[in-house]
Amino acid sequence: MISADLTGKRVLVTGAASGIGLAATELFARLGARVVMNDLASNPQLSEQQKRLQNNGFDVHGIPADIGNQSDVANMVTSAIQHLNGLDYLINNAGTPATNVPIPANELDKQTVEFWHKILSVNLLGAYHCTSAAIASLQQSRGAIVNTASIAGIVGAGSSSAYSASKAALINLTSEHARVFGPNVRVNAIAPGLVKSNWECTFADQDAVASTIPLQRSGQPEDYAETMLFLCAGAAYITGQTIIVDGGLTLGRG
Repeated sequence: MISADLTGKRVLVTGAASGIGLAATELFARLGARVVMNDLASNPQLSEQQKRLQNNGFDVHGIPADIGNQSDVANMVTSAIQHLNGLDYLINNAGTPATNVPIPANELDKQTVEFWHKILSVNLLGAYHCTSAAIASLQQSRGAIVNTASIAGIVGAGSSSAYSASKAALINLTSEHARVFGPNVRVNAIAPGLVKSNWECTFADQDAVASTIPLQRSGQPEDYAETMLFLCAGAAYITGQTIIVDGGLTLGRG
């Protein structure tokens, strides 16, 4: 595990109550950062994980908001910046598949306008609105943004065509924002492959697929959090990039 001294750094992590977001929250806080963790108000894990981390001596603070709601996002980011007295790193991690089981690309009737809207409002517009609300503070601190994309945005075959399209768009938005917000703010993304967590959508063959990839396992949330740390606290000459973190899955099977 790589390390860094993040004493004095201020971080906002969305989708922070579980999975990759929780691992990032814990890693940044353990290294000395002050972290605001965001998730849905309806998710009891937000307060539960906040209390657990605080009891372990970490400086974390939970602010609920629906990332798919623009006004919610604006209020949450403003509150986070006020609480932290500025912002150094923004982790746009919140996302949704909007389905419990994968939807094949040819099942168009299951990918309704409402389905597309939910996915795009969180996975794409949510990151856009968070960035819009935080960019002034990040420019002042010469900070960094990390977006959570997906290998589905590169090779397809995610939980649905809508999900893959939303992540492809987020990858494009990452490069666009890196171009316009440099040199003061670096903007990058990670593209996770298989994730061993309690994600909303379940892939029945995940363990079987994991056994066929070069590293022969699914990624743990901590694997992805470590890459986020590198892109924030290091990587001083990297911007506009999407780092594939998939254990070699996209290399193909031998």
